[in-house]
Parts: sequence; structure tokens; C-alpha cells
Amino acid sequence: MAPVRTRRGLAGVGVLAVGVLLSGCGIRATTVPVDVGPAPSRVSCDTPDLPSGQSGVQGFRAKVELVCGSQLVAVERVVPVPEKRTGREPVTLVAQALLEELERVPSEQEREGGFTTGVPEGLTAAPARAGDPAGTVRLSRKPEDLPPVALAQIVCTLSASDAVSAGPGPVVLGGPDADPPRAWECTDAVRSRPESAPTLGELVRPSGSPTPTAT
Repeated sequence: MAPVRTRRGLAGVGVLAVGVLLSGCGIRATTVPVDVGPAPSRVSCDTPDLPSGQSGVQGFRAKVELVCGSQLVAVERVVPVPEKRTGREPVTLVAQALLEELERVPSEQEREGGFTTGVPEGLTAAPARAGDPAGTVRLSRKPEDLPPVALAQIVCTLSASDAVSAGPGPVVLGGPDADPPRAWECTDAVRSRPESAPTLGELVRPSGSPTPTAT
């Protein structure tokens, strides 16, 4: 009978140890069902139909990346033609128009489908600096200082624009300072998890510029 008592004693010690570990982790052992609240509501992410025309409004068709269901979904819109300003290149004008579309509150139909935007108001596009690669878009804030979701929306929207990007691939963005611009790419990972992407882009320097050496 002694061996039986010993096994029972060890079992009791094991149960006690598990209880201590659970309490140490802040977890209370219970057999009572826990109500964690209702399941997250589902959104349709159905893209609204593009209006057939807007009276008195000139624009171009473009796809802007909005947030729906914790991912990016392209929504086609008619983007008003930006007002031409002195010193503004076509790339900058189109980039500015797309930024304004991303900043705009989604329409009622878009909101009903679950669409939102994380791009802050007041963000603007400026012409490239001397020495920047062709197609560079300078933002009024450093790209890496923007919220990750907002940066993902901007990168994926601009990279899909033929007027801004030369084709499929990264888009070159810089900030208002003299730091070299960086190349940012819209990948499947960026679209599926915009809250944690994109990663810091590669520095882009003009061709023929000397490579910095360690001092």
C-alpha cells in the first residue's frame, strides 16, 4: 500500500505546482465558462460602384487603398484633376490629388462596406529636391514618421498610379528635409497586414553619386 500512497502524494504535489504556476502568471484556474463578449462584427468590404459621371467635375480614374477588415482593399474613384500650380510637376500634382483622396472621409456607401482611412489630414506632396531620382515624391512629413497603416495606404496607392510610378515596383518617397529619399514597395504582406508594414525602405541616391565611406 505504501507505493500507492506515494503516487497519490506525488499527484497532489503536481496539482499544487500547477496551481502555483497559474496564479503566478495571473491566471485564475476555473471551470466556469467565461463570457468574452460578442464576436467581432464582420464587414463586407464590397467596393461601391463607380459613379457614371459627375456634372461639372473633371477627374481621372484611380484606385485608392482603404482599410477594410484590417487589410488594404483598392477602391476605384474619380479623382478631381488637381489645380496646376507654378513649379509643380505632373508627378507631384497627381500625388497630391491621390493624397487628398486618401485623407477624405469615405463615402456613406464605403463606410457601410466597412471602409476607413488612416491617412491624416493636411499631408501634402512637394516637388523633388535637386539630385533626387526621377519620380521622387517629397511628403510634408517623413514617411517613416507616419502611422504604419497610413504609410501602407500611401505606398500602395502611389505605386499603382502610372503617373507616379514608372511601373510595378517600389515608389520613391522622401520627407521635407534633405535626407535621401527611400524606395518603398507594396507587397502582399503590406496589403494583408498594413499595421506592421511596410518596413523601412532602402535609401535611393542619384546614379553616379559617390558612396559614403567610413571615417
